[in-house]
Amino acid sequence: MKPLRILILVAVGAAIVVFAGVGRPETAGSAERPAGGITVTGVGTITSVPDEAAFTIGVQTQGSTAREALAANSQQMRRVIDAVKAAGVEKSDIKTQDVSVSANYADEGRIDGYSARNSALVTIHDLSKAGAILDAASNAGANEVYGPTLSRSDEEALQAKALGDAVSNARTKAEALAGAAGVRLGRVAAITEGFAGGPQSYYESAVRLAKADAPIEPGTQDTQATVTVTFAIA
Repeated sequence: MKPLRILILVAVGAAIVVFAGVGRPETAGSAERPAGGITVTGVGTITSVPDEAAFTIGVQTQGSTAREALAANSQQMRRVIDAVKAAGVEKSDIKTQDVSVSANYADEGRIDGYSARNSALVTIHDLSKAGAILDAASNAGANEVYGPTLSRSDEEALQAKALGDAVSNARTKAEALAGAAGVRLGRVAAITEGFAGGPQSYYESAVRLAKADAPIEPGTQDTQATVTVTFAIA
């Protein structure tokens, strides 16, 4: 009877193996669900017309001595600043940028007088007055004018709107990817703000001043934001 007993034991063992394979059923398709989610980059761009301009307005003078050049420069620069204020620029919008005195050298290397320079950054909040302000500075003795650097007074609000548009753009991209993959988009798992640079500035090397108001055309500028968003798979 030993062979029969061994046969029965083998049959029981095989049955245990079969039922162990059945075990606890897995949810259909769960093994194929992406674990990392969907990560995309969104971009938002807001186009606006600049309403502010910044100019560097300066005075350069000559003198036989450093003291003489600086004294003449200081006197002339005071007239320029007073003229700019009288044209409507607030004191808080005038900021000194550079004051310097340097020697001038002749061909043979000897000192041939001195040059003094003083420049200030002037911010103009009403572009319609820019031409008149620059002309007032020129008439008062400014012989160096650089700019403009154009900007928006509500730049923070524009940046916030650009960020919102960037998130919406990211969601649109993620939904397209989810649809192509046959899955549903879940909640936002992570979001990171990228750097897209500030608004594009327009800067010319110099502005030629004439008797008539110097024309200032603001054009447009773009405020851009980027975000990287990871969406979970629902």
